[in-house]
Amino acid sequence: MIEKIRLENILFLDIETVPEQEHFGLLDDETRDLYSAKTLYQRKDEFTAEEFYDRAGIWAEFGKIVCISVGYFTFRNDIRHFRVTSFFGEEKDLLRDFSNLLNNHFSQAQHIMCGHNAKEFDFPFIARRMIINNLPIPNKLNLFGKKPWEVPHLDTMELWKFGDYKSFTSLKLLTKILGIPSPKGDIDGSQVGHVFYVEKDIDRIITYCEKDVVAVAQVLLRFRREELLIEEEVVHV
Repeated sequence: MIEKIRLENILFLDIETVPEQEHFGLLDDETRDLYSAKTLYQRKDEFTAEEFYDRAGIWAEFGKIVCISVGYFTFRNDIRHFRVTSFFGEEKDLLRDFSNLLNNHFSQAQHIMCGHNAKEFDFPFIARRMIINNLPIPNKLNLFGKKPWEVPHLDTMELWKFGDYKSFTSLKLLTKILGIPSPKGDIDGSQVGHVFYVEKDIDRIITYCEKDVVAVAQVLLRFRREELLIEEEVVHV
């Protein structure tokens, strides 16, 4: 049961991704063809591959990570804090830094990673991009040979489903119905590519990503029937 997990053993995370190139025209001919084939089912006859390229960031084969934000609880003298930090910059560097965090501070058997829809998106996306960038996959992300109960991952969307696999519940909807302040600011996921490539405003993306991390932690607290974080308890480092 999630109530038995020590909060300080959970690493909450969220990632932001963008198309690997700013424009479809920057891809080589073979990659364009491969992207066209990969997205055919989603596009159907409504969009060309080029018109659909703004969504390339949802596939690890055609996107890249521009920010990984993490958060974790600390308790000292019965004072609770939630510390949030982000990794950004060149993708290989941010992946290496994130890997170092996992290996040095969240690598023990009791440590768990937690995100929203993270089993479907964040965790595999990170692992795939590590392979593409020729980096070793940390044990907490390497699921090969692990039994289902040995996988150190929590997913708040999966917890909300209670075994129902028919629907997707967004983090924004979940925070709304649970009475949690909305994590979203002035952008949404569909705008991250524009903010990154056109506005070149990585700070705006970091803020957006870190708000999601706090929101995931808040959702888990509600599942555990514990007091929500207040602003003074959230520490950005």
